Amino acid sequence: MPERFDPAGLDVWTDEVRHDVTRAALVAYAEATNDPIEAHRAGEVAPPVYAIVPVFQSLLEPALAVVPLGLLGKVLHGEQDFVFHRPIRPGDKLAARARMTGWKGTRTGTAACVHLETRDDGGDLVNEQRVTFFVRGFDTGDTRGELAPEHRFDEALRRRDPVAVVTQHVDADQPLRYGPAAGDPMPIHLDEDVAKEAGLPGIIAHGLCTMAFTSWAVLTEVAESDVRRLRRLAVRFAKPLLPGQDITTTVWRKDATTYAFETTAGDDVVVKDGLAEIEE
Repeated sequence: MPERFDPAGLDVWTDEVRHDVTRAALVAYAEATNDPIEAHRAGEVAPPVYAIVPVFQSLLEPALAVVPLGLLGKVLHGEQDFVFHRPIRPGDKLAARARMTGWKGTRTGTAACVHLETRDDGGDLVNEQRVTFFVRGFDTGDTRGELAPEHRFDEALRRRDPVAVVTQHVDADQPLRYGPAAGDPMPIHLDEDVAKEAGLPGIIAHGLCTMAFTSWAVLTEVAESDVRRLRRLAVRFAKPLLPGQDITTTVWRKDATTYAFETTAGDDVVVKDGLAEIEE
């Protein structure tokens, strides 16, 4: 029998996973992503992409209920979309849960969306996330449920001058520092031999580490380094980034509160379709 996605697993919430936020953990995450923002490095408030840490254990569980086990080795993290209701702060006691909301099959593979939410101990939403996984080379042949909202880059913006161009250096040991700070033990980011066996040129940077770099580039340039003003941050991961490279994030203003951005390493686009919504 051919492998199929199981629609019975859609819109089924996982059990909650608890996470207590410490100042030390926030400091470690800021240091692991070379974040220069003073409030982040002091652990007074979380860098925005730290929001992945409380939900990390919940990421794959909804996929296990929908995607056949034989296809899990073909799953890539394609897109990440954060919606922030408020920043995470030291002392927060958080609960995270997740559900898969839908999928769309194409000739090159199938995109599947996992919706995650994080609430505080009063039950109020702290953030929501939509993670789009891409199953390479497997077309379900149909579309079901709901995918993440679009955040495609408007090519007309290239005719405007960017509002910011930020060049950053990704350290050679960045994955070794980021993995423990984020609680992400994926071996392609930590073990040279495993990475090469997977067909990569060597250890690659975590996609969310690269996203964290883009987040502080945007915050420092267009939000006065104030994470409280960030309402949404979304990207598409376009190509793996090797440690030791320089990256350049270019930011364009779309309207009064919305910015588009993309990040390159040399001639390669590593993050595309970037979108940031900044409260005035």
